[in-house]
Amino acid sequence: MSLSTTTAARWVDRWERQQRRYAIDREERFTVIADVVEHVTAGRSRPVVVDLGCGPGSLAVRLTRRLPRAHVVAVDMDPVLLAMARALGPGLVRYVDAVIGTEGWTSALGVEGQLDAAVSTTALHYLPHETLQRVYGELAGILRPGGVVVNADHLLPEDAADIAAHVGRSRAGRRRDFSHEDWDTWWRAAERDPELTDLFAERRRRLTRLTGGGNNGLSLDRHATMLRRAGFAQAGPVWQVGGSCVLVAVR
Repeated sequence: MSLSTTTAARWVDRWERQQRRYAIDREERFTVIADVVEHVTAGRSRPVVVDLGCGPGSLAVRLTRRLPRAHVVAVDMDPVLLAMARALGPGLVRYVDAVIGTEGWTSALGVEGQLDAAVSTTALHYLPHETLQRVYGELAGILRPGGVVVNADHLLPEDAADIAAHVGRSRAGRRRDFSHEDWDTWWRAAERDPELTDLFAERRRRLTRLTGGGNNGLSLDRHATMLRRAGFAQAGPVWQVGGSCVLVAVR
């Protein structure tokens, strides 16, 4: 199901503003992710990067601008968001329609043995604990030695979590990030767009077959433990404001 560039651009622009409610200092977070990928791929002529839960391509497109020689593969299961991404970035990113954590999902990426970095932003908290542990293990299996997982998400520390959350909310309030429309408003409005009718019908069919969703509630410390258990030599935060965190694990 194709989508016009004009319609995709309109909804992605609203998506970008809506997401500021949920990712504190969102642009800086994107920049930090790119900093990490640039660092670990220095000297590699054609680095390979996978964006997990790519949505409409926000992170994937930014990575291609920062690292124009990189081969970026982006994966998601949402037909609405994938259609928007494909309409706006033809040729820049290879978009893969797959459900992260299901059987064979890594094979669909086509990057086994050559992957330099697996990145994600505000997506992996949807995976249940057991599924995420398996995904971390599968990523360890397809990353090259020295490769990284970069998970940017809502990751609060176990100690002083309530204070960290308050600091994040306060910063977002000063930046007026809560003045933008919220997640539910964006989805309800998009569903009324006639050009998206068929895509939303497909989305509803897919969601009825899925389990899980919501927030797995895992702390920053728990993610780091899970990554080490999956085979990563190092795992720790490299940037954090409130609950907005960039966690890096090195294979």
